[in-house]
Amino acid sequence: MDDNNIYTGGGIVPPASDNTYIPKHEKAPAPQQEQPAPAPQPPRPHRPVYDSFMYEPIGFDEYDRMSAAEIKADEERRERKLRTARERAILVLFFLMVLLALTVCIVGITADLIRSKDHMKAIGGTNVVLYQNSKPEGANDLENFVDENGRYTTEGAAAAVKESIVEIYTYSDPFRSTLKGTGSGVVLTADGYIVTNAHVLLADGYHDIHTCDNKVYNAKIVGRDAKTDIAVIKVNNAELCPAVLGDSDEVIVGEKVIAVGNPAGLSNTVTDGIVSAVGRKIRSDSTGFEMNCIQTNAAISPGNSGGALVNMYGQVIGITSSKYVSSSYEGLGFAITINDSKPIIEELISNGFIGGRFRIGITLVDMSSESKIETIEEKLGFPIPEGFEGVYIDAFDPNCDIANTDLKAGDFITAINGKSIKTYDDLYDTISASYAAGDKVPATCAHVTKDGDISYYNIEFKLMPDTSGDF
Repeated sequence: MDDNNIYTGGGIVPPASDNTYIPKHEKAPAPQQEQPAPAPQPPRPHRPVYDSFMYEPIGFDEYDRMSAAEIKADEERRERKLRTARERAILVLFFLMVLLALTVCIVGITADLIRSKDHMKAIGGTNVVLYQNSKPEGANDLENFVDENGRYTTEGAAAAVKESIVEIYTYSDPFRSTLKGTGSGVVLTADGYIVTNAHVLLADGYHDIHTCDNKVYNAKIVGRDAKTDIAVIKVNNAELCPAVLGDSDEVIVGEKVIAVGNPAGLSNTVTDGIVSAVGRKIRSDSTGFEMNCIQTNAAISPGNSGGALVNMYGQVIGITSSKYVSSSYEGLGFAITINDSKPIIEELISNGFIGGRFRIGITLVDMSSESKIETIEEKLGFPIPEGFEGVYIDAFDPNCDIANTDLKAGDFITAINGKSIKTYDDLYDTISASYAAGDKVPATCAHVTKDGDISYYNIEFKLMPDTSGDF
């Protein structure tokens, strides 16, 4: 062993400069030379750990020599480092979220600016706030719509008659699967009698009525008269509100009226106007029969048929009918006067038909207009001879007596009992003036050829009683 190397049990200690041994625990005297620069500090001891292989404690001797303050300072430094890392991560995440929100806002604002023109068009470019006010309390009470004389305002008259107007649905089958049409009706009695127009009903159809409170009842035909376009139906097991009938002879020109009905299926429609004229003799479009009517400028549409013309006292003064309407002019409506309708209604309720009606049993085209003359010439296939007049016979009812005479379809009736005729009115008026159902009527007839030759001959036919209401 080298003498310069002395074993101390804890490591190799270099010899002193004068080769004199100094024990480890004794302090060596300071050298008499210039002090050297301080040696670098040894590295800070790490937290002791166990060796995973030998399970040998490593670094515990150095850790034990550290003071409690140093341990605490070391722990605080590590904690600050971790906290700083977390704060930085949170800060980065916050800035990313802010950036994302700004991006979404910018994209939305840009899109709104692009579509702003369309939005401005849609809203009209102006933000308008609308304010509403209610009517004064009690303004809709019925007593406010009638004066001390019992005269209603328009609102009052409509309210007074509303429950007395019904809507009529006509079906062709008992299952109510095929709707043929709708119309209106006026309640006459609380036990279910209702007046309407004959053309609203089907003689062999099925009928329902709808009241203003949405109740539905089956109705049966009591009687109908196509000539006057008046009919009566009845419902059973119903408690209805009857209308108040007025006196149409008291109606004066210029007084206010309303028409109440169900045009186009629009229930309880009210139109108002005035009485334009009274005592108008108006002919039905369908039958040519003339009735005494009230003229009004209140709108009367096809669905109003069978409805009511009402004065300002809530009284029904006429039965409106689209068959008594001028199709050539605006604002001309007509209602059959209630005074003329009343005896017809009463007889239909009593007998189911109008007595004294007769049937000839023919379908005809008269010469009352140029268009009808053209129709006759189309059916003949050649022009009517100049100066010739009569009614063209288009078809027969085989159950009537006239079908058994020499008169044929395509021929003409030119005179009744020697009196010349050329229109439906001429024929009906001449017969009804002198004859009744069951009487024999003499007539002059004519056959016209393509060459213009006219062959006259005479017949006699029996008038058939009519209880159907169709003629």
